[in-house]
Amino acid sequence: MDEEPNKATVRSVLCIEDEQFISELYTRALTKAGYQVTVIADGVKALEAAQTNQYDIILLDLMIPNLTGIEILRTLRNPARVPPIRAKIIIITNLEQRQEVRAEIEKQADGYLVKAAMTPSELVSLIEKISLS
Repeated sequence: MDEEPNKATVRSVLCIEDEQFISELYTRALTKAGYQVTVIADGVKALEAAQTNQYDIILLDLMIPNLTGIEILRTLRNPARVPPIRAKIIIITNLEQRQEVRAEIEKQADGYLVKAAMTPSELVSLIEKISLS
C-alpha cells in the first residue's frame, strides 16, 4: 500500500514560472515532498489564480510573459486588498537586481531566491521552513 500524504496537511504551491525545464524540476521535487503544485507561465492568468487565495505558497518568477512578477507582487501585497493574500510569496529569479530594487522587492515578499544558486531540494527545504513560520 502506497503512503499518501494526509490530504488535510497537503500544502498547495502556485509556481509562476515560464521556463518549462525549471518548473518541471520544481514540480517534481515539491510533489515528491508532498506538495500539490500548479504551474502557470502567463502573468495575467497567474495573477487571477493567485487572487483566489487557495495557495499556501506562491513561487513567483520576475520575468514572465504578459505581466511582470513585480506587478503581480505589488497587486497581491496591496494593503487595500480584501481579503489579504494568505500565501507566502517567494521570489525566484535569475535577474540581477540593483540593491535598492532587490531590497524593495524583499520587503513585500517572504523570500528571495536566485534560481541558479539553488537546487530543487534546497527549494523544498526553504519552503518547508517558510510554511512552518
